[in-house]
Amino acid sequence: MTSASKLLGGAAGTSAAGVANPDTLIEGNFSIDVYNGTEAELTIDNSINLSGKGGLVWIKNRGIAFNHHLFDTERGVTKWLISNGTTAETTTAQTLKSFNNNGFTLGTDAGVNHDSDSVAWTFKKAPKFFDVVTYTGNDTSGRTIAHSLGTAVGMIAVKNLSRASDWAVFHRSSNSAPQDYVLEFQNANDAFSSSSRWNDTAPTSSVFTVGDYVSVNQNGDSYVAYLWAHETGDDSMIQCGGYTGNGSSTGPVVDLGFEPQFLMIKGATTDKEWRVHDTMRGMPVSGSGKYLEWNSSNAEAGDTGPVALSATGFQLNQGGSETNDDGKKYIYMAIRRPNMATITDATEVFATDTRTNSEGEGKYDSGFPVDFSIARTFDATSNNFALTRLTNEHLKTNNDGTDSTSDGDVLWDVMDGFTIGGSGLNAFFGSSTDNINWMWKRAKGYFDVVAYTGTGSTQTVAHGLTVAPEMMWIKNRGVADNWAVYYGDNTDYLILNTTAATADSANWWNDTSPTSSVFTVKSDHSVNASSEIYIAYLFATLAGVSKVGSVTHSGSSTDVDCGFSAGSRFVLLKRTDATGSWFVWDSTRGIIAGNDPYVLLDTTAAQVTNTDYIDPLASGFQISGDFTDGDYIFYAIA
Repeated sequence: MTSASKLLGGAAGTSAAGVANPDTLIEGNFSIDVYNGTEAELTIDNSINLSGKGGLVWIKNRGIAFNHHLFDTERGVTKWLISNGTTAETTTAQTLKSFNNNGFTLGTDAGVNHDSDSVAWTFKKAPKFFDVVTYTGNDTSGRTIAHSLGTAVGMIAVKNLSRASDWAVFHRSSNSAPQDYVLEFQNANDAFSSSSRWNDTAPTSSVFTVGDYVSVNQNGDSYVAYLWAHETGDDSMIQCGGYTGNGSSTGPVVDLGFEPQFLMIKGATTDKEWRVHDTMRGMPVSGSGKYLEWNSSNAEAGDTGPVALSATGFQLNQGGSETNDDGKKYIYMAIRRPNMATITDATEVFATDTRTNSEGEGKYDSGFPVDFSIARTFDATSNNFALTRLTNEHLKTNNDGTDSTSDGDVLWDVMDGFTIGGSGLNAFFGSSTDNINWMWKRAKGYFDVVAYTGTGSTQTVAHGLTVAPEMMWIKNRGVADNWAVYYGDNTDYLILNTTAATADSANWWNDTSPTSSVFTVKSDHSVNASSEIYIAYLFATLAGVSKVGSVTHSGSSTDVDCGFSAGSRFVLLKRTDATGSWFVWDSTRGIIAGNDPYVLLDTTAAQVTNTDYIDPLASGFQISGDFTDGDYIFYAIA
């Protein structure tokens, strides 16, 4: 048996953080797992407790026109349905073999474990998120079925298990009176009026009502119902709503109060497919996104930027498309990104990996899905490539250049790292050099990434860090502009791609400190030019994981206490009171009581190996007496 695993900071991570009930956190209730089948028994470890709590595993092969496979704990292993057809329940021994307390195990059946790329969406039963219910039909209109959501119902999908019949789908935004209407998973048809499905009765927080139609309540037939919640508020994990298309490339903005990791969008008053996007397969703010269709066995396809994510929701940015026809009503299901759990182990959110000159291109291992990376050759001159999942593009910290597409060069859909290949970026990571990759995962109170559009006048930009950022790197993606750095002083700024000392200007941060929900930019072109596109990287101190701070170094060695217990794996130092480069050390290349190799983020110079500027310290790191005296900012990771 082989195993595909990842560290989510979910069920396991929340336990470490002392969370009493992981059912209240999205990390413990939902997972997107991309995997390459082996055609041998395969365990997917995603920290979701299916054997104890129950739930649904929905699998689709990404590259081949295979049916969707839906398995749930109420019906048991090996029994599956297809969303793209009307077929009754099917039993196949080598499909899903077991529901586990941290995921599930697949058999050898090609439908779920073909030697190619697949995706699994796992929904755990949890109040205010998702439920699975089975029942036997009695052909009585007005029958109520109990459920355990305990909140407003967003969407219900019912399937007759005993015979071929249509799916019956309720969505709270399909119509002004949605209880009078029905959709069907197996086709792209718009919502149509029917009293025989829901008996013209809206669901409540504890029951839903069915009519007497064969797809929901045939006498003696067996049924399964999947129920997704609709919950608003700061702790919302899922929302099911609607919007009206405007046919413009500047489409409707949907305010969820959170950034989604999963979006299902379907036309309610127009015949449109059940399109599903997610951030693991690719849902960048620009460039090519990936989608599958719940009503089709088709392989995954690409679409040029249909959705732009933000810290508070999403915007449709294609006109006249599957998701934004003028005047047409659409429904959606949006699931919050995993930023509810508090991380206590730095290895869940930061990693360093190297590839030697004999290995060439390939995968960099992190142990988690990577959101941001700085990659470079360290034994020769090299750009410092800043690679970002949210944009699927790359910048360089050592110059003021614009974004370059990473399509085909970076494979983000790897659960425990990512791969650099192709003919673009790989030219910079060839077989004659040694390469290093510093990798970050977005997490509550630790690190976040935000894309926004400039206005030319003072604006606040929402973020999902949940604490006030102590350091921010901001870059204009479309025009040559310096990297703007906020480092805790709202009157001053630094520039990442130069050695310049701190400078004073109200035109950068409007002399306004960021908060736990927004940061402020004024009018400088580097942070907020009208209609320009920007990316912002936000860093914060998280106890035992990361530390952002300042220190004055003079004369002999200076201890920098970061609150760690086993020293630092990554250290960044920048002088602020005079010119000085952006020094980076890491424990992979060596932070020792002796010479420590460093590279500079502001230049292409190869690493320097013959200096002893920092030394190990259990609580953080020590600046040696050989390093230049001055005032510094630092960023360290345990």
